[in-house]
Amino acid sequence: MPTEEVVSQRLKNLERHLEQENPVLLNAVQSFRELDTVAHGMGLLARNASYATQIPWWPLISVLGTFSSGKSTFINDFLGHKIQRTGNQAVDDRFTVICYSSAATPHALPGVALDADPRFPLYRISSSINEVAAGEGERIDAYLQLRACPSERLRGRILIDSPGFDADKQRTATLRIVDHIIDLSDLVLVFFDARHPEPGAMRDTLQHLVANTIKRADSGKFLFILNQLDITAREDNPEDVVAAWQRALGEEGLSAGRFYTIYSPDAASPIEDEARRRRFETKRDVDLGEIHGRMQAVEVERAYRIVGALDKTATDLGESAAPILREALTRWRRQVLIADIILFGTLGVLFLIWSMSAGHWQAGLTYNPPWLDLLHQVSWGPKALIGALVGLAAAAHFSIRRVTARRLTKRVRTRAAASSVRGDLVGAFERNTVWSRSLLSTRPLGWDSAAQRRVEQVLQNCDSYIQKLNDRFTNPSGHAAAGPGRKSAVRKSAHAREK
Repeated sequence: MPTEEVVSQRLKNLERHLEQENPVLLNAVQSFRELDTVAHGMGLLARNASYATQIPWWPLISVLGTFSSGKSTFINDFLGHKIQRTGNQAVDDRFTVICYSSAATPHALPGVALDADPRFPLYRISSSINEVAAGEGERIDAYLQLRACPSERLRGRILIDSPGFDADKQRTATLRIVDHIIDLSDLVLVFFDARHPEPGAMRDTLQHLVANTIKRADSGKFLFILNQLDITAREDNPEDVVAAWQRALGEEGLSAGRFYTIYSPDAASPIEDEARRRRFETKRDVDLGEIHGRMQAVEVERAYRIVGALDKTATDLGESAAPILREALTRWRRQVLIADIILFGTLGVLFLIWSMSAGHWQAGLTYNPPWLDLLHQVSWGPKALIGALVGLAAAAHFSIRRVTARRLTKRVRTRAAASSVRGDLVGAFERNTVWSRSLLSTRPLGWDSAAQRRVEQVLQNCDSYIQKLNDRFTNPSGHAAAGPGRKSAVRKSAHAREK
């Protein structure tokens, strides 16, 4: 587990990198530090943890798809290096993270290089694998590998190539990694194989890669690509194949967005019909140009994604974490008080019934049992009795507190799983129910007016960051150059990218 000093040094290294690359994101790191302070006070984050280390800061592109859909060939063509093996059968069953290196030739590193390095997007993915497949996280090298390549197109971005899969045949652990990668990515390329004209055979894959993604708030980052169309182009009616795939995607709910049809220029099968060849080459070049353009501009997507992550983290603190804890504490307080009333009320009634039947009450409602005279004969007797009764009452009360808190912990865990809050809500709740915590307060620890002001300031800063990004990437007036063209964004769209 990294220490506070290690985490602090990582953030300082990140700030030094961003100081020149993107000052807006440098300010975002500082805002993450503000949220860390709040989360540490609430018990949502350990002192040696930071929200800034839970998201990838490098622009991230993932390539998903079915077996033999041409993903590796596409990546090799894009990079200009034969870094990935290709073939008609599944040639690699591991996820490959590809990043830039100045070394003259590409080289590979084992999966542990990714699992143990917080700078990469699959940091500690072994823990997630173990959650769905016990013990599989220890075999991380069987799932992941890191490749470095000197392609200039990789500078400032990371590419992830996934093993081809059919969702109904793959292990749960592999699908967990797929979902994790999708959540982290700024751009997702989803490949299908045009050589298989019956998309119905890929129904489960379509369900996982299409139906489960189109309802996401960040669905615009998905590009659906029908690859290896050169094989189909030799058939009499290749347009029918394209139409069949479009219908299949439409049946899964994909009614909008781009659907690309491409094939590798270097690995294409010859198309004898000249007019058909020109038509398909023109369409291929247009689609490849648009796909490559999105890949090259992914750092713009990254900037908005990170501000969106900051906005969402701050919003979740104020609108999810604090209300969940407050509601749980209110329930805990009410249930403890009810249990106290029932327990001590029942004991009081039983004592009253017993003492009346024993004749301990005299005229004038004076309680004078025979054993009380014996206690008065000993100087410390009454005090000891009172102390013992108070001690028993306190023990019973704190037992009720513990049992009630333990029962409500299950509810908090369920609420936490259903929410998108980053942090340990269960641990924060348990911290609020320790013996020294007053039962009278339902305000979560650490969620005071100062913490609320910090969160509100971060949310205001997010608006400012979005405006600065818009100023950097857009130029509505046209009076001066402003960098790559991009439509103006608002905080809501940035927030959506993170959901």
